[in-house]
Amino acid sequence: MEHVLIPPAIPTTAYYDCRYAVLREPIGFPRGAEILTDDNQAIHAWVEHEAEVVAVGRAHLIEANSDGSAADHAGPDATKCPGFGPLADPSTRPAIQIRQMGTRQEARRLGYAATVLRALETTSKHHFGAKTGLLQARAIAIPFYQSQGWKLIDEPYTIDGIGPHRSMMKKFDA
Repeated sequence: MEHVLIPPAIPTTAYYDCRYAVLREPIGFPRGAEILTDDNQAIHAWVEHEAEVVAVGRAHLIEANSDGSAADHAGPDATKCPGFGPLADPSTRPAIQIRQMGTRQEARRLGYAATVLRALETTSKHHFGAKTGLLQARAIAIPFYQSQGWKLIDEPYTIDGIGPHRSMMKKFDA
């Protein structure tokens, strides 16, 4: 079952448990690193299967004066992720950033991530008026995003403590 939460609501503990288990715990981050300070300003989407949250993601509006660079996770030692070059073009605005996408291992390749991504894209267009989506994909996730119509927009880079990434973009239909 798909769920979408719009700001200023905060997701459930089960949502954060999934986000932590998939994105932070496997790379040794402490509990709490899965929570971002602007989560109350983001759209959150998730899929539940058999009463368990199995896939999560969030989208936030990139402020008009921002290039989209931000800390990758909560905490004082967070790496700052690079900005998005296409934001220099005003026609890309309003733009959103997809972050914290993840699916539990046993639920992968069942369409849950695509459901979450579609919900974030659609809700971002309606709630924020988004024209463009941007994201920073882990190298392993790039083929998934490409299958959903996202395009690579830069060269590979590494986020300390997490690994290789590429920035991606998708223009949304009006």
